[in-house]
Amino acid sequence: MASLSERAAPELTECDREPIHVPGAIQPHGLLLIADPETLRVLAGAGALEEVFGTDWLGAPLQQLLAQDVAARLDNPIAGPGGTIRGTPLIVDDRAYDVAIHRGADQVIVELEPTGTEPLLAGDILSWMDVIAAGFERASNLQMLCARAATAFRALTGFDRVMVYRFLDDEAGRVVGEDRDPALGTFMHHHFPAADIPRQARALYVRNRARVIPDVGYSPAPIRPAQYSGTDLSDVSVRSVSPIHVDYLRNMDVGASASISIVKDGVLWGLIACHHRTAKLMPIDIRMAATTLSGGLARQIRAKEEAESYRERLALRAAEDSLVPALKPPLTRAVSDRHDDLQRMLDADGVALVHPNGVDCYGRCPSKSEVEAIAEWLGERNTTEAYVTHMLPSQYPPAQDYADKASGLLAVSVPEENATILWFRAEQVEEIEWAGNPHKGVGHDPQATLTPRASFESWRETVRGRSRRWTLEQVEATHRLRRAFRDARDSRERQRLFQELERAVADKDNALAQKDVLMKEVDHRVQNSLQLVSAFLSLQARDAGPGQVADQLIEARSRLSAVALVHRRLYRDDQIETVDLARYLDELVQDLRGSLGQEWASQMTIDLTPLLIPTDRAISVGLVASELVINATKYAYEGGTGPIDISLEQYRNRFRLIVADHGVGVTGDRVGFGSRMMQAVIGRLNGTLDHADNSPGLRAILTAPIEDDTD
Repeated sequence: MASLSERAAPELTECDREPIHVPGAIQPHGLLLIADPETLRVLAGAGALEEVFGTDWLGAPLQQLLAQDVAARLDNPIAGPGGTIRGTPLIVDDRAYDVAIHRGADQVIVELEPTGTEPLLAGDILSWMDVIAAGFERASNLQMLCARAATAFRALTGFDRVMVYRFLDDEAGRVVGEDRDPALGTFMHHHFPAADIPRQARALYVRNRARVIPDVGYSPAPIRPAQYSGTDLSDVSVRSVSPIHVDYLRNMDVGASASISIVKDGVLWGLIACHHRTAKLMPIDIRMAATTLSGGLARQIRAKEEAESYRERLALRAAEDSLVPALKPPLTRAVSDRHDDLQRMLDADGVALVHPNGVDCYGRCPSKSEVEAIAEWLGERNTTEAYVTHMLPSQYPPAQDYADKASGLLAVSVPEENATILWFRAEQVEEIEWAGNPHKGVGHDPQATLTPRASFESWRETVRGRSRRWTLEQVEATHRLRRAFRDARDSRERQRLFQELERAVADKDNALAQKDVLMKEVDHRVQNSLQLVSAFLSLQARDAGPGQVADQLIEARSRLSAVALVHRRLYRDDQIETVDLARYLDELVQDLRGSLGQEWASQMTIDLTPLLIPTDRAISVGLVASELVINATKYAYEGGTGPIDISLEQYRNRFRLIVADHGVGVTGDRVGFGSRMMQAVIGRLNGTLDHADNSPGLRAILTAPIEDDTD
């Protein structure tokens, strides 16, 4: 069965082509003025401008129309997202309008919206939000937090229905919290396909945290003159929305809607979706309160998710502390004696051991012959890494015959025993309740006219061949168990040899000691060699004097330091498959500080989230990090020094490495060896490198999977 994301792909492609940021019109409840950034005279506009400003608005100066010093406000260094500046409210014929000024390189855009009839008092809203924040903190888990959030946002906005909508790994969405008028049906736990919110809309949700449609039945007010219809309205709240989205809302019997973004660590985690059966205005003061509340909600979501991950780590460690001392060799007896604990530790339905003398199965497992066939298939992969999947039938077709027993598999080999341990998870038949059939009417013609879904009646889909997902912490725990089995076997072997012949034990101990000394000597010599090359590069850079050659030698030394650091970590840690990326990057930055000099060392700050990453990927990330820091020192401050911020964040199964400066931004073409090398490394990571305005300066953002997802 194809995945949900694969089935939604044609509709996603159609939606993604729509230029929703340049609609050429606005919603008629607001007004729009487009002015020249130099003269501040109006070039174009939209809405009922004649009713507010008279017939001579075109070509008039903004200062005159808005009755305030617009130039002085544009010089204000403090602005909101997208360079938005709040102006003084405009009052015309007893009607008050909130004023928002957006400054850009080519145009100044001013939008006006009618104020609410009963503006919120700052003291009242702050007191109310303090109570709500306290309620968020007391929520014991994410489910309760989302339920409280839905209630709070409905109380704030007054809409008939408020839903907390969370994006899933396949970019589909699920309603995880809801508060509604009892007369309405529920969408709680319903899924919505990824095509309902296309990619470019998700990007705008991160940029604009509040989006309101006061009247779904509105007629768009076009930009006049028409030559300015291509103006980018990404930051404009009264921007007209896609006709497809309007039809979508009408099909849901919605008269007004609002969406408040939940942005966690710079990534769109979900939405607060508000629906009303009739037209309803959400004034700017309500929107600002809602966006502030969503920021607090995002922080609580992060805290709850981190707490859950921490509790899982503690539980696994506690289980290991109880289990490991009881693992008595041989391996077959250890698994036989403690199979219940092995299952319980990894929340598995069955565990099996394939060894030279046969197959032992405990709990819910396939037949012994089927387990042996799985082990042979795993052996053909010729890897010592753990194999993990929650969709075994899609990876190994014969497993379709026993998916009810083994849709999930976590397996590790124990080479010392010529054995393989396999944990199984049974199929978790999932009945997904969709808000309407997500597949009905989805065509495969790329030129077909895009239309929204017409029905949102509950539609159920059964997904088979999948189990509960294994976590990264559980996979790491299996590595530690394998090491424990190996240590137990080594201990038994030493004891047997001692009983048989004391001299043989002594000889073996001496051999092991010599091997350890040899390995340390090899490590020592490699490190000495790397240090010698590094020192030689430093001397060469110093002899070359300031210039391009010295810069290239310093860059080469930094790249060498990144590789040398991982080499040291490999000989320091027992577990070489993965490293703590935060710890590695911290040590790498310390090395960079030493090579770049004290004037740069004092300017670097780091904020790194601990996460485990495969060692080979850590090397690549270290090379990219070194290159980004070096680029910042070379280009950001035009020969001077300044702050450089290095941060590491995790979002689901991906990480983001951010190197930010406060300098001059992007200058010139960076197409040297370092840039070409970095692009090649990023390609191996299957990642992307984006650059964003740091106001001032530049943010270089590397985004990539924590694990290689090409397998």
